[in-house]
Amino acid sequence: MNKPSQYLRLALLQLKRFRNREENLEVVTRKIEAVMEDQKPRLICLSENFTRSSGFHRDPENVRDGYCFQRLPELARKHEVYIVGGTIPEKGQNDEVYGACTVWDPKGRLVAKYRKVHLADLYVKAGFTYLESARFTAGNEFSIFEVDGHKIGLGVCHDLRFEEMARGYRNAGCEMLIYPSDFADYTGFKYMELLQRSRANDNQLYVVTCAPAFDPTAKHFSFGHSMVVDPWARVQVCAGEDETTVVTDIDFSLVKKVREELPIFGQRRLDLYPKAKEMS
Repeated sequence: MNKPSQYLRLALLQLKRFRNREENLEVVTRKIEAVMEDQKPRLICLSENFTRSSGFHRDPENVRDGYCFQRLPELARKHEVYIVGGTIPEKGQNDEVYGACTVWDPKGRLVAKYRKVHLADLYVKAGFTYLESARFTAGNEFSIFEVDGHKIGLGVCHDLRFEEMARGYRNAGCEMLIYPSDFADYTGFKYMELLQRSRANDNQLYVVTCAPAFDPTAKHFSFGHSMVVDPWARVQVCAGEDETTVVTDIDFSLVKKVREELPIFGQRRLDLYPKAKEMS
């Protein structure tokens, strides 16, 4: 059995979006070619809803033969790279639509699929209302994949708010969590960094978000600020709001170091925590 590699070069593609999926896939293709030539990452991440600038639930596809789902394995195979494919609207067996994140390995094989579990239904007093449950169906399973011996858990955007989910991935041995995201500028400004650093601090692992770039001409104003937070809960790298490609090196030995220096998981009082339910 090969020894896990300590380092992983990660690229986050923070892109502006067009109205149709064909234009967006052409941009993704060019950006992947450019970053592979210049930086040669091992893993590339795309954002939530990267195929459309609005109407995110429209034109759902089957993973088996959908246009976008098929382009991603072609790119992974061509460039011999892992691709976390943001989210694409996936058509279910009974015409339900899921926000599906797929992961493709350097041979173009599907190694993970995650359907967004927590749907964002938001009622903001400033007048912002967004009901994701009116357009999408929630998934019911978590998903983990491995890169060079390291376990990585998947979530999508609103999932970042739920510590129990991140804790489940930590218990399963994950050293990194990746959340393709599309925070609105209003909520992103208030919470995105706080949530990401909280999940990293709670579970002593890397937390990654990849978001679309801010576009003042779009109907949905994305916050941008794709980010990597390390196991000390420090922001390792953060994009601004503009279109950019973020490349950074992940040092997985830091996960082990933090967990050894602060062994909080061995200090938990699992005998007491169930009693909190009795006090509610």
